Amino acid sequence: MRTRSTPSVRPGLCSVSLRESSVDEVLSLAASAGLESIEWGGDVHVPPGDTDTAKSVGERTRAAGLDVASLGSYYRCDLAEDFSPVLSSAAALGAPRIRVWAGEISSADATPIDREEIATRLDSAASHASEYGIELALEFHNGTLADTAESTLALLSDVASTNVSCYWQPPVDMNDDAALAELSQLAARVSTVHVFSWWPQHERLPLSSRSELWTRALPFTATFPSVTDALLEFLPDDDPALLNREAATLRAWLS
Repeated sequence: MRTRSTPSVRPGLCSVSLRESSVDEVLSLAASAGLESIEWGGDVHVPPGDTDTAKSVGERTRAAGLDVASLGSYYRCDLAEDFSPVLSSAAALGAPRIRVWAGEISSADATPIDREEIATRLDSAASHASEYGIELALEFHNGTLADTAESTLALLSDVASTNVSCYWQPPVDMNDDAALAELSQLAARVSTVHVFSWWPQHERLPLSSRSELWTRALPFTATFPSVTDALLEFLPDDDPALLNREAATLRAWLS
C-alpha cells in the first residue's frame, strides 16, 4: 500500500456515476470539473476480460491528465466467479487497485464457514494481484462481510496477503457520529473513500447537504497512512450537469 509523509488525497470520480456516458464523455466531464482521478467501473466502461478496451481507457485517462485510481469490480470472492478476467483488465488499465466485494451475505447472517470461504478466496485473489503489483480493496457495504468496521477488520485479519485494504463510505441511515466512529476504527486499513450524501435512506442529495459529516470525515482521512482518493459516487438525479458543482464542493473540502 502507498504511504506518504504529507496528507494528499486526490479528488476523483467513480465512472458508475455516469453510466450512461461514454468513456470520452466521462474524461471530459471529470477534467472540466477539476478532478484528478477516476475509478473505472467494471459494469459498463471497463468490462472484465476486455483487455483492449481496458488498455485504451487507461491510455486515454492518462492522456487527459487524470490518474486511474482503481478498477471498480463486482467480483464477490465467490467460488463460482473467475477472478482472472478482472485482474487482466485491471493490469491492462494500469489500475493500482481493484475494488472487490466481501461476498453476498451480511456479517450478521454469515456462518464461520461463510467467513472462512470468503477469506480464502479473497486471499487467493490478492495473491494473484500481487504478482502484478496491484492491491485489492473491500467495498464497505451492507449485505457483505464488510458491512461494519468490526466485521471488515476481522475479515482483513483472516487474510495473509498484505496487499488488501478497504474503502469507506457512510452507511445509509447512520448518523454522523456513528459513521465517523466506524471510520476511526478502520483508519489504518482505509485506502479510498466513496463520497456521497444520501439521507435518510437512498435519497441522493447534493453533497453539501451533509457538510457536517464530510467536513469532519475528509480532513480526518487525510491523516490516515494509506488513503489515496476521495471519489464522488453518484449524482443527484444522475445528472451529469451537476458534476461541476459537486466536484467544486469536494475539492473545497479537500483543500
